[in-house]
Amino acid sequence: MEAQQIVLEKTTEITAPSPPSNTETISNEPKVSALSLSSIRAKRALEESNKAFVKEVVDLPTEPFSETEMLVQWTKYAKRLGDKGFKIMESLLLINDPVLNGFDITLELPNEGSKLDFEKEINGLLGHLKGHLHNHDITIDVIVNESFENKKNFNDQDRYNRLHEINPSIELLRTTFGLDLNG
Repeated sequence: MEAQQIVLEKTTEITAPSPPSNTETISNEPKVSALSLSSIRAKRALEESNKAFVKEVVDLPTEPFSETEMLVQWTKYAKRLGDKGFKIMESLLLINDPVLNGFDITLELPNEGSKLDFEKEINGLLGHLKGHLHNHDITIDVIVNESFENKKNFNDQDRYNRLHEINPSIELLRTTFGLDLNG
């Protein structure tokens, strides 16, 4: 007897499912009349399950903070953005020091385009500030000032002169400790 070789061909036909028509409903549950007792039970069960998902009212912290603490966290967030490569956002955050009024932070930007770019990042900034300052009542207001002039960089002598204007006794501090501005 000769061995016969049997070749099996397996063919599969792939058909796309037809889209449901408007009259059909795709559901694994049996159809229930709207007026039946089982539909009333299902409606009550749905209402009960929705009650279980009621969000609890949580008292979020509203600790007071100083403008200095706010500026430190503001700068940290800006530096973190810069480290991630978002240099434009970093420069927008550092272009001007924000002003604190209660829990409202006011930032002045030079044009409307800067404001739009800033508003894209405002939620991340607010989350950072609220978390690190432990206060969830913080808000940020952006003011556009077209006549805004960028602050110039001061050298050590300019800074010393400004501090000397504010508090002349700084000269006594400098001479007492032998501090040098050029060092």
